[in-house]
Amino acid sequence: MTTIGLSAALEQFHPTDLIAHSKLAEAHGFHGVMAADHFQPWVPQQGHNAFAYAWMGALGASTGHSFGPGVTCPSFRYHPSVIAHAAATLGAMYPGRFWLGLGSGEALNENVVGGVWPEALERFEMLQEAVEIIQKLFSGKDVRHRGKHFQMNKVRMWTLPEQPVPIYVAATGPQTLRWAGKVCDGLITPGASHEKLKGILENFAQGARAAGKNPDTMPKLLQLHVSWAESDAEAMQSALSEWPNGGMNFPKQDVRSPDDFAAMAKLVRAEHFAGRVLISADLEQHREHLQGFIDLGFDEIYVHNVGRNQETWIKAYGEHVIPRLK
Repeated sequence: MTTIGLSAALEQFHPTDLIAHSKLAEAHGFHGVMAADHFQPWVPQQGHNAFAYAWMGALGASTGHSFGPGVTCPSFRYHPSVIAHAAATLGAMYPGRFWLGLGSGEALNENVVGGVWPEALERFEMLQEAVEIIQKLFSGKDVRHRGKHFQMNKVRMWTLPEQPVPIYVAATGPQTLRWAGKVCDGLITPGASHEKLKGILENFAQGARAAGKNPDTMPKLLQLHVSWAESDAEAMQSALSEWPNGGMNFPKQDVRSPDDFAAMAKLVRAEHFAGRVLISADLEQHREHLQGFIDLGFDEIYVHNVGRNQETWIKAYGEHVIPRLK
């Protein structure tokens, strides 16, 4: 059965408010939280950058469902061993509830440490090597690593979870998807057209089958941005002011500054959100929107309403949308 969870935008809300939103969501039928791991907001208007791993420790103590980062890049701000350390601790504290979402990163968050920002292929290589290190550490054995991008002296993870922490990879490109299906435990991908998502799921499945795994049993997570308000006009205004990055139909991995995104946001118009962010006051449209992704085969859908009206939206979804999904 597909579950609907909350996509917690730590780049947009104060962390204390997001704990309250997560508790409210759980009380209204949402299952689980995907936490954004951001060092900077997309645009200054969003206004926050709480540390995801500190926040998830509090989240686990405040709620009862599963959660994880959507997603962490284990290659620049963090050495892979640091992420393995954090993930093992959260897995030990909240058995069976924590999953580790990983991706190849965006300059907005990762280039804060300076240095060269490499091309996409090299970032993919770094992700592959980072996952190898994390998996080695999750074994609990003494391990060392001497690779092209990372070094790690002999070390072991002493505090390990009772249940292995699953690793889900964020991917959209065919090569990354097939690799993720082979070596990882599940998939994270953003909302897109049904045709594109079918291709994403098939490439992931190909990789899984090549490794002798059954893709039907592997978790497939979707992150979905919507804008709901009491009127269509309010919903559109929220999208334009709070989430203009949702209307930018181009790769964003190389943009380094919220101010740069704000300059680009001046060019975003209402029509640019079409096919990218559902903007509607009609809750039946929202139900149909989610149902379409359920029918594609996603196991968990994490929804982010881009407006500031989080409490009203959570209650509206809990009453009119989630109970009516099939």
